[in-house]
Amino acid sequence: MSEDQPRELSAVAPSCIYREEGAVVPLEVVYGESRDRSTASQLAEKLREVVDDGTVYLGYPVLATADERVEVDALLVSKAHGLVAFLLEDTIPHGADSWDTVSSAQDRLYNVLESTLGKHSGLRRRRQLALEISTVSVFSGPVDNQPSDVEGVYCDLQDVGTEVAALDGIGEDVERALQAALQRVTTIKPIKKRSSVQDASSRGAALKVIERGIANLDQWQKAAAIETPEGPQRIRGLAGSGKTVVLALKAAYLHTQHPEWRIAVTFHSRALYQQIQDLVERFTFEYSNDRYDEQSLQIMHSWGSSSKAGMYSEMARAIGATPRDWNYARATYGMDDAFQGVCRELLAMVHANSPEPVFDAVLIDEAQDLPPEFFQLVYLLTKAPKRIVWGYDELQKLSESAMPGTDELFGTGPSGESLVSLAQQDKQPRRDIVLPVCYRNTPWALATAHALGIGVYREGGLLQHFDDPELWGDIGYNTVHGRLSLGSAVTLERAESSSPAYFRELLTPDDAVIMEKFSSQVAQDIWVAQQIKKNLAEDELEHDDILIVLPDVYRAKSRAPRLMQTLLEHGIPSHLVGVGTSVDEVFKRDSVALAHIYRAKGNEAPMVYVVDAQYANSDHQVVTRRNTLFTAITRSRAWVRIVGWGERMNEVSAEIDMVRDKNFQLGFTIPSREELDQLRHLHRDRSDDGHAAVQKAKDGLQAFLEAYETDQIDFYDLPPAMRTRLVMKLKEDLPRDND
Repeated sequence: MSEDQPRELSAVAPSCIYREEGAVVPLEVVYGESRDRSTASQLAEKLREVVDDGTVYLGYPVLATADERVEVDALLVSKAHGLVAFLLEDTIPHGADSWDTVSSAQDRLYNVLESTLGKHSGLRRRRQLALEISTVSVFSGPVDNQPSDVEGVYCDLQDVGTEVAALDGIGEDVERALQAALQRVTTIKPIKKRSSVQDASSRGAALKVIERGIANLDQWQKAAAIETPEGPQRIRGLAGSGKTVVLALKAAYLHTQHPEWRIAVTFHSRALYQQIQDLVERFTFEYSNDRYDEQSLQIMHSWGSSSKAGMYSEMARAIGATPRDWNYARATYGMDDAFQGVCRELLAMVHANSPEPVFDAVLIDEAQDLPPEFFQLVYLLTKAPKRIVWGYDELQKLSESAMPGTDELFGTGPSGESLVSLAQQDKQPRRDIVLPVCYRNTPWALATAHALGIGVYREGGLLQHFDDPELWGDIGYNTVHGRLSLGSAVTLERAESSSPAYFRELLTPDDAVIMEKFSSQVAQDIWVAQQIKKNLAEDELEHDDILIVLPDVYRAKSRAPRLMQTLLEHGIPSHLVGVGTSVDEVFKRDSVALAHIYRAKGNEAPMVYVVDAQYANSDHQVVTRRNTLFTAITRSRAWVRIVGWGERMNEVSAEIDMVRDKNFQLGFTIPSREELDQLRHLHRDRSDDGHAAVQKAKDGLQAFLEAYETDQIDFYDLPPAMRTRLVMKLKEDLPRDND
């Protein structure tokens, strides 16, 4: 995603996103980085006794003037009691000097809040704020003899409830504007003003509204970003649910609160570097009015390169080892296991040398793409209490049997005990946060992607499914018919609460997902060029609103020039990401990006063209190819065009037509446990060498059967050891096949 584009956002729980107008919501406590977490929690409990609505943030927000950062120990937002900011004080004031100190702290807090809120037109009434800001200092014991000229409230924990209960409330319109002001991260508002948009009915106009809507964080999304426990934390959800934004916010927040910490932010896809760096930079400036310190807060690819440090190479240098490069790793462990292999080597060195940990906190995006050895390295090189936060994409691989547990990722202790626990502790930040609302993809694109990915309407039946059917509910599907259990028939549809309302208000399913098939690649490319020309000339989209995804990674360099030439013939400049451009930069102004699936992964665009979609219809690595198509479709933030050519496209197009005919509902029978095992065995992916071995075995078996059936060879002509192995293997496999 380029810096000119809005960012994906998130939610903690679907039931918290949409609520009836005027509904009373119990006081929600959001546990941020408090200076005194125990006292802050006691304050929250006292407020619960008198406040029935709203949110109290502990250790949030971070406020800054041009000269200093201003602490906010707690902040209450409530219709019944207004806006109340709290400071937790250690020393009870006695005498003029001490009163001057505590009152000056309140004055600074009041002034910075007034300045911050005054920037929002919805909170102003002409020259005045539309609400009163209350400030409260809370002490460990009773406070007496407050000077008459000291403004604000000064009390102990026992009296704070009474003081807050006496405060006046605010109107519902002011409360909504206040929540928006406090919970909006202004830096993720789209940089693009889209001032060239003139037609209110154009796609550009719709995108302008979507971008305004997607740039707001509600309180639940902000909670996911600021709650950091004293220990590990997992954040999970569908791609597009907001994990990257949450991790970037969390990194900036922790860095601002603890500038002395060494914090690392790492990820798997190199193309994410630009996006994460941009987010962290803007969020840090929002919190502190300053850039982040690159020595204290490091943004690094999981591996790194010869020109740029990565998490792996930094960990290697931390123990005095020489990092392995790609050429060595590929030659030693093969392309698929290269990173795991070098991490395993380094892990052995760490176990042997027991070095001192070097990181205070590590935040990991795209955790599903990284090997367990990487997590175990991070664990060993992170200081206690092991502040490791990882974002995990649910269903990034549709055939996953289950998300790996903490024992699998981080290993176990000498006696088999768990090193990492996600068990929730009372009145503490959440350790396992689910983000089920998908802000990136329209419900129609997501249903289409899932249908194609697992083969819901495939002529030959399902290709893959995950072990736990209940996961469909976790990722935002409602059960229309049937039930979510192994072996049961079911019909599913996207729940309205799992997508922001603006998709259904601004877009239609017929335009959000379009499929076209062609007789030749040339015809396909011409159609794509014509459509993009229309996007730019009539739809009021811009070049960097468009992404073309090439599914076939290995042929991308030879395939892209033909399509780029066709685009150029239609007056459209374009570039292949990573060829002639940095692999860390996907989008360029005035040029349409083409990217193979690994370069596109982790990025998104309003308009996505998935070309050569017939690639997904193959007997060779069919599951991998279907997962590739799923990932390509889910790069789209508003519109997706799935196009392909030749006879192999017929099956793909038929499945997409069926999804549309079924009104984007998914109807199928969930495999039984035995059927799941058979699917994984039948459709398991093999390397090219593996396929060659299978073909060689088939040819040999065919020759044996022909000779056996024509009496040219007898069973007993086989060597005894071979006969025994064959009989034993048939006895082992046939009962399962006959189930």
